[in-house]
Amino acid sequence: MFLENTVNHKEQFGWIEVICGSMFSGKTEELIRRLKRAQFAKQKVEIFKPTIDVRYNEDKVVSHDANEIRSTPVPAAANIPILADGCDVVGIDEGQFFDNEIVRVCNDLANKGIRVIVAGLDMDFKGNPFGPMPNLMATAEYVTKVHAVCTKTGNLAQYSYRKAKSNNLVLLGEVEEYEPLSRAAYYKSMLREKLRNITVNEHEELSTKRKTGNG
Repeated sequence: MFLENTVNHKEQFGWIEVICGSMFSGKTEELIRRLKRAQFAKQKVEIFKPTIDVRYNEDKVVSHDANEIRSTPVPAAANIPILADGCDVVGIDEGQFFDNEIVRVCNDLANKGIRVIVAGLDMDFKGNPFGPMPNLMATAEYVTKVHAVCTKTGNLAQYSYRKAKSNNLVLLGEVEEYEPLSRAAYYKSMLREKLRNITVNEHEELSTKRKTGNG
């Protein structure tokens, strides 16, 4: 369980908090909750997100249940330090879409006394660690892993299964493109997909041989 730290004005260093999990797990919702608490406490807060994230609003971080907070879209992590000057708290959404420079940026901000909160997917649709998130989690003081509910089993879900027919690593989407699955449900879905692809490939090879007269 994450317990928000209190600011020690005698301490010069800040810290990093990472909120990670699958899609539909409430990552952005938790990020917004922490940032709004800081705003209510009259702390100076700046929120950033990658410019590619335009699903709901170009200038706001918006959760799946329409909770929102004003943000600044940036094309690269290097833009953040300039815009975060004089802040008490920096929030970053969709951390997995940033370049690896985001790790150094977050640590530099924390070393300057700023509380840094990053939310992002810990795994991509193939179940692999996503972008700079593993390194961010390794250097963070606090890591909160949140879970969705599996649409197949009702158990805790930690995988983002892609229903859309695309192999691009970055594919922005919602319930039409993704669904949260537990380990067991994800494994079964990926196995069915693999067998389906094998069947399709075998059918195409047989069709090609017949056309060329080699079958």
